[in-house]
Amino acid sequence: MTLTTSKPTVAILGAGGVGGLLAALLSRSGHRVVCLVREATADALRDGGIEVRSRRFGDFRAAVEADTELREPVDACLITVKHTTLDAALARVAPAALGDALVVPFLNGVEHPAALRARYGTDRVAPAAIRVESTRLPSDGTGPVVIEHGSPFAEIDLAAGPADRARLEALAKALSEAGTTARVVEDETRTLWEKMSFLAPFALLTTRYGLPLGEARTRHREELEGLAAETAAVSRACGCPVDPAGALARYDAFPPGTKSSMQRDAEAGRPLELDAIGGALLRAADRHGVPVPVTTRLVREIAAAGH
Repeated sequence: MTLTTSKPTVAILGAGGVGGLLAALLSRSGHRVVCLVREATADALRDGGIEVRSRRFGDFRAAVEADTELREPVDACLITVKHTTLDAALARVAPAALGDALVVPFLNGVEHPAALRARYGTDRVAPAAIRVESTRLPSDGTGPVVIEHGSPFAEIDLAAGPADRARLEALAKALSEAGTTARVVEDETRTLWEKMSFLAPFALLTTRYGLPLGEARTRHREELEGLAAETAAVSRACGCPVDPAGALARYDAFPPGTKSSMQRDAEAGRPLELDAIGGALLRAADRHGVPVPVTTRLVREIAAAGH
């Protein structure tokens, strides 16, 4: 199967803020979408579909297929679960069931591509980064899965790497026609580390202090600047020069009520992606001999809080 048709079939592992939004947008634009989720979520999706609430995309409801595992080949499989559930979730996507599908992880951190390539093959995995604020709202188990999209954008970078460029371009076209801004980029390292350089300071600071970004960037400005500088230094050592001043400017431009997904997980009592974000940053710093005292302290304090 090749991803060259105008309406490729897309499997989406997970139906949270990112997976649910992408599933609904792709379905609304005419794609066949299969969400791979737990049985209770599959029942909710079959019964009520996905309801999106968004100033950017409008309020709408989309029907999707749902199953607890992939049972047939697809054109692409988007992995949108969090690192904390990744190992268990991958059991829903057996390598043999994929056919020759692209595997596109929308995961935080920088260490997951190697593990996914070991499972699915080097030239099948194309890491992606998405810039969006999107949350799945709590449910009582009845009605549709509800996704609240809060940011005025949904921007996607698909890293070419060893994956087939033409197939990635077809996927980018499908995602763009569905409403996002999607593009194929050449440098996988840059794609992963540019996201990490923005995400890590934001996630660690808001989670450590339990504050939305507006308060955190004001009350803990010195720590935010330290985190941005340290993350940029590690990113530079890993081959991706970034400007910490640019990250700070982006933080200042975000609405003051913005929360990181890690902070939302902490508030809800869910496991945190602390190792995938903070832990991966510390391991990279150690490999390259980059001192990161502010990052080290915040990771330690978040872990000690027992979230």
